[in-house]
Amino acid sequence: MSKGKVVVVGAGPGGLTSAMLLATRGFEVQVFEKEPVLGGRNAALKLGDYTFDIGPTFFMMKFILDQIFKETGRQAEDYLDFKLLDPMYRLQFEDREIYISSDTEKMQAEIDRHFPGNEGAVQNFLSREEKRLKKLLPCLQRPYSSWTDLLAPEVLQLLPRLSLGRSLFDVLGDYFSEEQLKLSFTFQAKYLGMSPWECPGAFAIIPFIEHNFGIYHIQGGLNQISEMMGKIVQEEGGQIHTSTPVSKIMVKEKRACGVELEDGTRVEADKVIINADFAHAMNELFDPGVLKKYNSQALERKKYSCSTFMLYLGLDREYDINHHNIVFARNYRENVDDIFKNFKLSDDMSIYIQNPTITDPGLAPAGHSALYILVPIANRQAPVEWNEQQVKYYRDLVLQTIKEKTSLKDIEEHIVQEKAITPLNWEQDFSVYRGATFNLGHNLSQMLYFRPRNRFEELDDCFLVGGGTNPGSGLPTIYESGRIATRLICSDYNLPYDL
Repeated sequence: MSKGKVVVVGAGPGGLTSAMLLATRGFEVQVFEKEPVLGGRNAALKLGDYTFDIGPTFFMMKFILDQIFKETGRQAEDYLDFKLLDPMYRLQFEDREIYISSDTEKMQAEIDRHFPGNEGAVQNFLSREEKRLKKLLPCLQRPYSSWTDLLAPEVLQLLPRLSLGRSLFDVLGDYFSEEQLKLSFTFQAKYLGMSPWECPGAFAIIPFIEHNFGIYHIQGGLNQISEMMGKIVQEEGGQIHTSTPVSKIMVKEKRACGVELEDGTRVEADKVIINADFAHAMNELFDPGVLKKYNSQALERKKYSCSTFMLYLGLDREYDINHHNIVFARNYRENVDDIFKNFKLSDDMSIYIQNPTITDPGLAPAGHSALYILVPIANRQAPVEWNEQQVKYYRDLVLQTIKEKTSLKDIEEHIVQEKAITPLNWEQDFSVYRGATFNLGHNLSQMLYFRPRNRFEELDDCFLVGGGTNPGSGLPTIYESGRIATRLICSDYNLPYDL
């Protein structure tokens, strides 16, 4: 017997997490996704015979996904093929390249080779940041429906470990003295779409998580997580409707009571979960006047992450470079300031290059490569007109930089499939507010209780999941948002969450 009807708006990783957990617990679940495929920014992109992940390519904190699958009575390994990467990634500076490993002995040897005298700092970093993670993780796994949640014992115990008033770059300076070494442990602020000099110091847990737990690839791409979550939803009797856009959240007496589809169909529900981009959803999915706290003027005042310029290239040859590669700008601080303060495009850019076919040859035809290229840039707040001429100019500049700084000298000669995504595409094609790829910024004034809440504060029976709500962006935290929403809904029905 159904425990209740739940509608999920959007089949991104947060919505799919909630959908499969709720379906397993006996709820009648329907997921509505506007695209023909599952995953949102965690979907697959097909260009001819080449397959790419649209968005996330680093997979961390595997233990969280393992827990979520276990909570449906399943093992993640029965659905997904995980490959631990070693080295995790290659960092390329002007004068050296560093191979980063989650094997502590290898990492210490690499640091000793490049930065003599700093190798002992790795163990210090790991031991101290492990204590921070143990305090922080429980706080990222709970809802913040009331300000009194900030007085919970685990939250109060966390306060001394938040490094309040200090940036991620400041905190890493406690461990390492060399500038490039500090950058090697702070560029991860870009995972949140932030500057290392502005990202709160508490996020030192991100490089710790990499070094302590490792980074994985999933055969077929990280998009397979969304595919398998969707499979489980259907195995548990849930329904997934692709190519079915939602035009409006139906509201009656300040309660979300269902959705209206683009074709006019109305679907009633006891609970509504919103997995669309947060600010886009607030602007587009509610009738005027319904929302007060998150009206369009309030949304404009929020801080948002950077955007990204993407190139997906199908190439008719193989390249012997690492699975993950980060090429730093000559003046990294200046490049970061251009993104987050000056809101302009840098000629001197930092570039992330993924070469997944070295690990997963099935993503391209035999002897070919599927390269994923990402350049962090300012969001749509920047006065850049992304017309055809501008896209070609920046695409050529990115490829020229790659040819100058890496071994991919002939890359342009071997392109057989190509697609670019700009901030304008993120905004218009993927419904991402301001093209801010990583959603709301993760400054302390937009975290925990101060971030949009999983139990949506403006409407009853409405829940938020995804990168724009608690606990934040990044796949593991988005999965947690889905798990938090599920626990809240179970509590509304006085149902135990644990099966």
